[in-house]
Amino acid sequence: MKEASWDDLQLFFHVATGGGLSAAAARTGLSAPTIGRRMLGLERVTGRSLFNRGPTGYLLAKDGQELLDRVRLMQDAARAISDWRGEVLTLPIVSTVVDSWTSRFIADHLASVWTPKDCFRMCYKTRDASVDFTYREAHIAIRHSRPDSGNVAIRRSVNVAHAVYQAADYDETNCNWISLGTDIAITPADKWTFEQPDYWITSWTNTPHMLFYLIRGGAGRGVMPCFIGDRERKLVRAGPIIDELTYEMWIVAHDDERQRPEVRTVIDRLATLFADHEDLFAGERPLV
Repeated sequence: MKEASWDDLQLFFHVATGGGLSAAAARTGLSAPTIGRRMLGLERVTGRSLFNRGPTGYLLAKDGQELLDRVRLMQDAARAISDWRGEVLTLPIVSTVVDSWTSRFIADHLASVWTPKDCFRMCYKTRDASVDFTYREAHIAIRHSRPDSGNVAIRRSVNVAHAVYQAADYDETNCNWISLGTDIAITPADKWTFEQPDYWITSWTNTPHMLFYLIRGGAGRGVMPCFIGDRERKLVRAGPIIDELTYEMWIVAHDDERQRPEVRTVIDRLATLFADHEDLFAGERPLV
């Protein structure tokens, strides 16, 4: 049996409350003949006589009044759903800018930063270049160095160590190296491999994400943060920590934004998350 469509029920509401086809046509922009045909179709679908049609208009029959009462309930429910959906759009937003490697780490520990029960929304931006707080590109940024200017609030976090990694089943006779491309390398760790004069780079890529998979896949050795490489069982270190690549992580927020409760909450959670894994970031928790 065919069900009455919501569109036809809403059209019925306009006819019933407006007293006829003309009023419904004025409200909906549909022609009166079209509305008339659809009301006849609605009566066939419901198997009920909904109107007493006369020269003065469309008067509701008994079944029509009962349907109108039900349609009002449906409209109330639909309005409540719409209001419920709209509530999320009024929630405040906290935007973060994080480098590619740290973005991956945060995604793996997302419940430590945000949960669906929080009364704010999150915007996660990945950017390996420094963020400019002048134009409010984000509320919070994770940086590789202490900012030396700007209207910002800062919090020192953990030390981030780097090492060379290779696949666990890597052929030791393979002398190939993998690097980020020179056109997108920003940090000292990005540039380290291609700055070594005697390293034979046979593969390069434009994203840290792909660098990880190329190394894990056995294409060659490459440099990664210890908090990424040491958590992957298919990778092993191919050398000691490269001391000159270790940097201090800083959590930075615009000074005008940091007092917002939701921004403060995310800052505190990020600080706790990093501190809880301080030894991993420092390269002191290699897999065995």
